[in-house]
Amino acid sequence: MANHKSSIKRIRSNEAKRLRNRYQLKTTRTFAKRLMKLTDKTEATSLLKKVYSMLDRLAKKNIIHKNKAANNKSQLALMVNKLA
Repeated sequence: MANHKSSIKRIRSNEAKRLRNRYQLKTTRTFAKRLMKLTDKTEATSLLKKVYSMLDRLAKKNIIHKNKAANNKSQLALMVNKLA
């Protein structure tokens, strides 16, 4: 167990940040899965913008790597472009 006051606070703040990061990551994954299930191109295009924004935010905050965000965006764009 931590002895210093600052290390105890650090443990608390790290846990709060971890939970916030998990929530944001899970929400983004859920939206991406929802996007993959869509069949209407106009609806998918509007949701794609939102997912792009979420992925960029995760990459900016170092929750995911910037290349992973780029790969996810590329895959989603390919899927949306294939829709009729």
